[in-house]
Amino acid sequence: MDWNPGSLPAQSGRTIIVTGATAGIGYFAAEQLASAGAEVVLASRSSAKLRTAQEAIRARVPDAHLRSVVIELGSFAAIDEAAAQLAELPHLDGILLNGAPMSFSARARTEDGLPMVLGAHTVANVRLVARILPSMIASASRRDTVGRIVHTSTGFVSRFRYGLDDLGKVPWTGVGAYTKAKTATEVFAFELDRRLKAAGAPVASIVVRPGVGVDAKTPQRPGIRDATTPYRRNPYTPWAQGKDQAAWPAVRALTDPDVHGGELFAPAEGLRGEPVPLPPLDRTAHPSAAEVERVWRQLEELAAVQLSVPVAR
Repeated sequence: MDWNPGSLPAQSGRTIIVTGATAGIGYFAAEQLASAGAEVVLASRSSAKLRTAQEAIRARVPDAHLRSVVIELGSFAAIDEAAAQLAELPHLDGILLNGAPMSFSARARTEDGLPMVLGAHTVANVRLVARILPSMIASASRRDTVGRIVHTSTGFVSRFRYGLDDLGKVPWTGVGAYTKAKTATEVFAFELDRRLKAAGAPVASIVVRPGVGVDAKTPQRPGIRDATTPYRRNPYTPWAQGKDQAAWPAVRALTDPDVHGGELFAPAEGLRGEPVPLPPLDRTAHPSAAEVERVWRQLEELAAVQLSVPVAR
């Protein structure tokens, strides 16, 4: 279908969680979803920043339906506490797994002792999905709808290849650690969709890559992107887009009525552009059954959960 980011399908009656909703792509995804009528649950580790984000959204969408929940993706205990709050919502139609600390220090660790990039960007989301999936399935079944779990990846996964035999073996560069974590994210996301379909569960799993969003091209929002917020220079700025546009693939994955699960959305021009469905990589979407099982089990062990989605063999 033709897709117009400026005219989204009506989202009234849907409740969507956005992690990392107080800055960058997460904030603009939340703003765009709210403008389409969704009730948006802003999730972030800072209650003060959550209040700022709510104020910024309401300044542009006065009738926005907003909630917030504090979540620290570097802590299993905090994830469980947030998930318990989310499970109490009247219904839960989608989640954008977007937020995590961008700390690439090789020594940084989560509260539970995991390498920060792997722990916060991948393992935390596995634990969060395991905790909220029953509520999403129940909600979709009651309302005869299809819930959506949207996983944020990166174009680096196509450029750099990392083996996943040992997820705990973290590359020494920050970009390498990030790319390996996101590679595991994609394998998990596509396998999750297969298992959901096999079980007949009314929830879809989708992968998105935002392209490159830079501060220099991002619209001003008080307390979100203005003179009081940190500015990051980026050498790709001439070829990049604002973070409002970098949110488009995720927003399409959450709202396009033709999405059925297992898709990959990314900017049409690679670094920027309108969101389009692209063929996913074979090595993340269609690895061998043995590799998928190895990655899945490692993620469950690292997340200290059992994500039980029955699979029809």
